[in-house]
Amino acid sequence: MLIHSDSDPRAVRRSTGPRRAIAISCALATLLISGSAMAHGRSVSYSNWEIHAAGAQVTVRLKLLELSRLGPQALPPGSISAAGPPGTPDLPARAFPTELLLIANGTPCQPDPIAERRPDEPGWVRYQWQIRCPENAEQLAIRSQVLLAVAPSHMHFARVRFVDLSDRVREQVLTEASPEFVLRQFGEGKTDSPSGSQLSDYLVLGIEHILTGWDHLAFVFGLLLLATRLGEVARLITGFTLAHSLTLALAVLELVHPRAAAVEVVIAFSVGLVAIEKGWLLSGRPRVIPAMVLAGLIILALASLAGIATVPFMTIVGLVVFSGCYFALIGQSESDWLRVCLTFAFGLVHGFGFAGVLVEMALPADRLVPALLGFNLGVEAGQIGVVLILWPLLFAGRRMAGPRLSRFASELSAAGLCGLGLYWLVDRAFSA
Repeated sequence: MLIHSDSDPRAVRRSTGPRRAIAISCALATLLISGSAMAHGRSVSYSNWEIHAAGAQVTVRLKLLELSRLGPQALPPGSISAAGPPGTPDLPARAFPTELLLIANGTPCQPDPIAERRPDEPGWVRYQWQIRCPENAEQLAIRSQVLLAVAPSHMHFARVRFVDLSDRVREQVLTEASPEFVLRQFGEGKTDSPSGSQLSDYLVLGIEHILTGWDHLAFVFGLLLLATRLGEVARLITGFTLAHSLTLALAVLELVHPRAAAVEVVIAFSVGLVAIEKGWLLSGRPRVIPAMVLAGLIILALASLAGIATVPFMTIVGLVVFSGCYFALIGQSESDWLRVCLTFAFGLVHGFGFAGVLVEMALPADRLVPALLGFNLGVEAGQIGVVLILWPLLFAGRRMAGPRLSRFASELSAAGLCGLGLYWLVDRAFSA
C-alpha cells in the first residue's frame, strides 16, 4: 500500500538525486507561473443604486487591483507615480457612467459625464455619479458592461433601493451572460418591488466562486494528496465543510469581523503546510522540515515588527504556535483525527475567505438567508464535484503506476503545491 511507502525509511534511501532535483525544479516552476493564478480568479465589483422618480444616484466600489486590468492609465491619480496630477479625471471616472447604464422605457438615461471619486479604505476605490431619467418611468433596467472588455468572467453586484420604498432592497449578480437587471415601476403611488437574485442564483454563484478560488481548490487538492483511504477523504472534507460553513455564516451575519489581510495570509499558509506535510512524510519525517517552517515564520514575524510585512504580528505568532504543536503531535501519533483537526482549523479561516463576496454586497436582512444558504450549498456542490473528479483519478493513478512512480508523482505534486502556497504567502504578506 502507498501509505507504507510514504513513511518507510528504506523507500527514503532509494530516492535519487535526479528525482529530488526534478521535484525542486517543479516547485521553482510553480513559483514562476503562479503570478497569473490569482487566489480568487473571479473579478468582482459592486454598485449601490438609489432610485428616485427622476433618475438615480449610483455608487460603484471595487478593489484597486481590479482597475489594474485596464492598465496603469486606469489607476486614480496618485496611485502610481506615472498617474496624472490630482484632479485629473481618470479612465474609470469617464468610463463607468457609460458602462453601467439605467434604461428607462427602453432608452438609456443621461448620466453625468464624469464620475466623482469618493474616499474609501486602502486598496479600494469608489465612484459616484447621478443619472437623469424621464420622471416616473414605467420600465427600468440596469445594464452592466463594467470591466467585461478585459475580464469576460467579471461579476458585478447591483444593489437597488427605491427612495419612496426604502424598506424594499433587491440585488442581482450581473455577468456577461446575464448583463441586465430588470426593475419594474408602474406609475405614481403604485410601485412594483424590483426582482432580485433568488436562491438558485446564489447556488450558481457559490459553485463559480469555489471553481475560481484557486487557493481553496489547492488546499482541497493537498488534502487529497495526504489522504490514503476513502474514509479519510470523507472525514477531511466533512471537517473542512463544517468549519467553513460556520465562519461563512458568522461573517455574513456580521457576528465576526476578521481582518482580510490576516485571512488571506493564513489561507496561503494552509496550502503550503499541507504540501509540506506530504513532503515531510515522504522523506521519513526529518526534524529539519518543521524547524524550517518555524524559522520561516519567525523571519516573517520579524518583518512584520519592522513594518516590512503587512500581515499582523499576532497572526504570525499564532501560526508559529499552531505549526509547532501540530508537528509535535503528528510526529508522535498516526491518528487520522489530528489531520481532521488541522483541516477543521484551516476550514474556519477559509470560511472567512468565502464570505468576502457576500459581505461586500451588504445584503439587507430579508435577503441574507437565501443568499447565505444558496451560496454555501453552491460552494459545497462545487467542492464535492472537484473531489469526485480528483480522488478517483488519484486513486487509479496510485494503483496503476506502482509504488516508485506513485511516490515520484507525489513528490512532484507536493513540491509544486508547496511552491504555489509559498508564492501566495509572500505575495500577500508583503503586499501594500
